[in-house]
Amino acid sequence: MKSLIEEWKYIAGSKYVIAIFIAPLIAALFFGFMFSKNQINKSPVVVIDEDHSAYSRELTAKINASQYMKVTNVFPNPMDPETLLSNEKAVAVIVLPSQLELRKLQGLSSNIGILMDNSMPSGLTGIRTAIQEIITTENMTHSMTRLALQGVDPETSKGLIAPLSLQQRMLFNPTTSFISTMVIGFVNIVALMLTIGAAGSIAPRLRKEGKLLESGFSPLQLWVRSVPYAVLTAISLLLSYGLLKQVGNMRFVAEPYLFIVPLLLYSLALSLLAMFIGYSAKDASKVSSRMSVILYPSFLVTGIQLTPLALPTFFQVTAWPLPMNWLNRFIRGMGYRGGTLTAYGLEIGALLIIIGAASLFIGLLMLREARKVNAIVEQNTIIGGEIY
Repeated sequence: MKSLIEEWKYIAGSKYVIAIFIAPLIAALFFGFMFSKNQINKSPVVVIDEDHSAYSRELTAKINASQYMKVTNVFPNPMDPETLLSNEKAVAVIVLPSQLELRKLQGLSSNIGILMDNSMPSGLTGIRTAIQEIITTENMTHSMTRLALQGVDPETSKGLIAPLSLQQRMLFNPTTSFISTMVIGFVNIVALMLTIGAAGSIAPRLRKEGKLLESGFSPLQLWVRSVPYAVLTAISLLLSYGLLKQVGNMRFVAEPYLFIVPLLLYSLALSLLAMFIGYSAKDASKVSSRMSVILYPSFLVTGIQLTPLALPTFFQVTAWPLPMNWLNRFIRGMGYRGGTLTAYGLEIGALLIIIGAASLFIGLLMLREARKVNAIVEQNTIIGGEIY
């Protein structure tokens, strides 16, 4: 209890309290505003109309009417698509070939070309789907018209042309919002950097002050010093998620009083893991370089920017010892999908294993250091006795 009170007093007099609350909240506020309307509804496209017909103009109007595309220019003659895309005034070029209307009236097929600039894939959101919908609708309309002229009723025509229809619905993040992926990941990384830097410096700071083994050799007196960092980090993250929900319209359906449980487990696991990695550092200034062992893998392989399913099995397994891997699963499971806490026994168990393993290794390191200290004391005692 004395160690816990001392650590709270130390934190109260440090800049950590301000940093752990202000930095994630500023990140959530800034990026929440920046990406609050991140859905690209009108990507600029250019049309090359080589047909110059009423039908090509009608098709151009339908393309422009799509919620995903805006026709910024129509060129009547063939042009190099790469030239049109080079200045980033358009993300796609749609080519309507000559004799398009004539071939339609003759019942012949035509190829409509679409060339897209994939150097920034986010700008193409929805374009493929929109073009496919327009083409499918046009094909069905023309086919049903021809069948109707032959005396086939509309329902039968639809069954002949499209016996199966697809109805799809995007769940949990229907607008592919960056708030629910990139932004919340960045907020988590900011809190992680502050927490591992502070918790990883505990042992080197106490050793420098001569207090590391002052209260005995029990690892419990060091373990409890991670509690304040875990509590403050969990509260800070919960407030940041709430801010993202209000500012950036992030979908988050988990009840705060329930989600605080995985947040506390995550923060405690993170603090103890950082304490273990930074334990043997000579001083606090040497801790930051060690924390890259947690920081970089947490950013790369835990599902912040890229789904873990896209990674080789080796890298998926590499993410298991990282607390953020399990936090991201809680966010997606409870926060986005509305799962109950009892459904995530695997995630809770994984965090408890990390807490237990980190605590065990911290205890072993303290035991080794205690033996070295006792050996030095005994040696000095023997030397002192001989001199006497």
